[in-house]
Amino acid sequence: MPNTPSGRLEDKVAIITGGGGGMGGAQARIFAAEGCAVCVADNRLEAAEEVAGEITKAGGRAIAVELDVRVTDQWADVVSKTETEFGPVTHLCNNAGANFRVGFEEQTEEQFRLIMEVGLNGSFLGIKAVVPSMRKAGSGVILNMGSLASIRPGGGSPGYAAQKMAMVGLTRSAAHSFAKDNIRCVIISPGHVDTPFIRGNNEHSPNSWETSIDNPDNFERRLNNTPLGRLQRPEDIANAFMFAATDDAAMITGSMITVDGGAGI
Repeated sequence: MPNTPSGRLEDKVAIITGGGGGMGGAQARIFAAEGCAVCVADNRLEAAEEVAGEITKAGGRAIAVELDVRVTDQWADVVSKTETEFGPVTHLCNNAGANFRVGFEEQTEEQFRLIMEVGLNGSFLGIKAVVPSMRKAGSGVILNMGSLASIRPGGGSPGYAAQKMAMVGLTRSAAHSFAKDNIRCVIISPGHVDTPFIRGNNEHSPNSWETSIDNPDNFERRLNNTPLGRLQRPEDIANAFMFAATDDAAMITGSMITVDGGAGI
């Protein structure tokens, strides 16, 4: 988080999905520190409430909501609650995602569908839900979460590879479709970020000793694939989201910003 916040998002209103997680939570905190009112949305309400509580305790404005990004009606409720509390939505950060780290032949249809429904369909529904509110505001910024898999998917989880490559197309389509409304859309693609998504064992992102970076061999493999010499922190990614969210990026839309320490080279 910047040492000296300067109000770069003063009077803005953001919905941040996966807001109770490592990267979504970091975005929520930095956006709030820069003056943005934040709706912290997560399918784990307790995690969202924890982040929102930290923000309000620090003097920021935040609410926590439960959201399954796969459900259209829940998106409508979240936008309505956000507008009632803070006014029209100006920013959307699509972080919600899932992954099952098994190969092509091992990945089940159920796993593939869940990855696509959460990461891709959920982002599509979110964009559809917030655009009318952004039109009320007169402008907007939609920020999608990509991955190294958006650049070079490799032979790992086919669902994750398909979802992250598809996010590039979704971003470009949204950017082109809503430019006339002064709404930008950008995809930010992290490299190896040290978060519970690749360290812990979660229902939406299960890990075992064979896949977790708690395993020193896995940690070193990811570290050795990062030329700048360290894994990214959630704050590294949040800072890129912040840049793309501000007028400093006013002429950036339909583009990918890669924050990977050189891992995609």
